[in-house]
Amino acid sequence: MRVLKRLAAVAAAMLPSGAALAGTGQPSPWQLGFQNSVTEVMDYTTWFHDILLVIITVITLFVLALLLLVIVRFNAKANPTPSRTTHNTLLEVAWTLIPVIILVVIAVPSFKLLFKQTILPPGDVTVKATGKQWYWSYSYPDSKFEFDSLMLQEKDRKPDQPRLLAVDNEMVVPVNKIVRVQVIGSDVIHAFAVPSFGIKIDAIPGRLNETWFKATKEGIYYGQCSELCGKDHAFMPIAVRVVSERDYAAWIDQAKKKYAGSEAPQATTLAAAQ
Repeated sequence: MRVLKRLAAVAAAMLPSGAALAGTGQPSPWQLGFQNSVTEVMDYTTWFHDILLVIITVITLFVLALLLLVIVRFNAKANPTPSRTTHNTLLEVAWTLIPVIILVVIAVPSFKLLFKQTILPPGDVTVKATGKQWYWSYSYPDSKFEFDSLMLQEKDRKPDQPRLLAVDNEMVVPVNKIVRVQVIGSDVIHAFAVPSFGIKIDAIPGRLNETWFKATKEGIYYGQCSELCGKDHAFMPIAVRVVSERDYAAWIDQAKKKYAGSEAPQATTLAAAQ
């Protein structure tokens, strides 16, 4: 027990505080659990995850207690004459109904989360993300421009930019606005994922998928392609910069001039694509 206590103390001293275990927008050293949430969907996802953890922990402990009870009370030494019981109606009803009730309890918030993720509210901003080998292209159909976003090489990365996540051109969106993200692949299947937003959706050639988010805090949030897409799959990060409405309007004006030669196609809804 002394050794265990000392090991626990050493581990506690080595780990940062609980609030620092999970980062916002990017992974953190010694991180446990999800990245910190900045959207309603991710808030609900985190809550649902924590509730499921409690449920499965209780079930695991209950099953462990039953196993220990059987080992202690029903071994050959304690019961030299084995029981000839063939069934127990009450137990059979209980072990059928209780799991059904547990699954229903889990299903209700699960379907609610599914609806939150898949039913898109009217968007304030539309961005089309196209996965390519091995980078992302972003188009703003309402403003009629598009640009490529590639991972920064080590020689171009600033000290405060995260390795393997920083890009040359970030996707920029306004804070507290519903952003509708249309996702497609140009060559093979990719996946658009930003953990702090709680979004992850496949980018499939010839098929337009859609997701959404509403970031409640300004900052830069990183993600990565989450579908094995080739030799440089690990080197096509996603960087989304959330700014104020005023800064977003200024960025739009600058981007129109900067990417004037790259006119984006008109936005295509999922229904139209089908």
